[in-house]
Amino acid sequence: MYRINVFMVFLVAPFLALFVASSDFTEAATRLSFSTAVLEKKLTQLDNQIDRLGESIFEIGVAVQSQKDVFSNQYDDLKKLTETSSSQKKLSDDIYEQKILKMLGPAVASHISDRVEIKIFKLNELGYRGFIAKVKLFDPDVFKVVLAQDTLGKLETTSEAAKRKGAILAINGGGFYKERRNGSIYAKMIGNTVIDGKLVEPFNGYPGNLFFAGINKKGQVIGIVPHKEEDITRLDPYQGVSFVPVLLKDGKKMEIPDKWKETNQPRTILGKYANDDLIMIVIDGRQSSWSIGITLEQLQDKLLQLGVKEAYNLDGGGSSTMYFNGKILNKPSDGKERPVANNIVILP
Repeated sequence: MYRINVFMVFLVAPFLALFVASSDFTEAATRLSFSTAVLEKKLTQLDNQIDRLGESIFEIGVAVQSQKDVFSNQYDDLKKLTETSSSQKKLSDDIYEQKILKMLGPAVASHISDRVEIKIFKLNELGYRGFIAKVKLFDPDVFKVVLAQDTLGKLETTSEAAKRKGAILAINGGGFYKERRNGSIYAKMIGNTVIDGKLVEPFNGYPGNLFFAGINKKGQVIGIVPHKEEDITRLDPYQGVSFVPVLLKDGKKMEIPDKWKETNQPRTILGKYANDDLIMIVIDGRQSSWSIGITLEQLQDKLLQLGVKEAYNLDGGGSSTMYFNGKILNKPSDGKERPVANNIVILP
């Protein structure tokens, strides 16, 4: 009986093992089937997300393209507007230029380069004569304030400074007086002088009514009666000199000291038109058979008649000189040029 049981055990054991293995396989298959179902579900969700993302990307693409088209159209419109505006500005500038030229009369000389345009006009009025230079600065670097002999305290005529610097145009500059230092004559500039963006000497506000005038780094005429250094530096000055008084500001007459209102004298003027063209004027005086000079009040009226918007009275009298293209145009009242402390020159 015992042998039979043992035999049966050995006989049945393989089938039991096979059953157990089959059961394990079934369970594993069930788990695999479940995992596959989950994976398929996840894949389906991922596909849906990708579809939605694709739709979103498509919508974004459409929106971007639409916005791009809008910007493109706006750019085209802006470009056309800019071109129209530029064309209208040029037309306006041309009309203004013709208006100014009509008031100035025919030019008697001119110079033009890629850096500057200069036109010279005669000024021949009852009782006085002079010359006008209308200047367009294409490059601000052509406008220079020049110390006499490039040294503080020295003196030099306008034509000497012009020739030394190779200038095409020059006028005398700011006010000065002479004093003795160590037995020699020293030319002391009044007010403030700026060369190449820097004050030549420490700021000087005395006596409080002197203007500073010149150009900024864009080549535009600037001017102010400064009370502190910051009044000048905020104008971004490039070149400039000082004297008195301011004649015109924003197309309006400025107050003139009583002692100068009715005195006929030679004059030198720096100013500008509304389009930022510079105007330089030298008027002769103290010569009864040629030109007696002009009062500052008369000068204000004449400047307004010529369309000038801003003007400054530079050093006058025997200093008043205009040089152009190798020669002195006017007749200085001393019978010859007076050496001065600084000059304004225009390079060709």
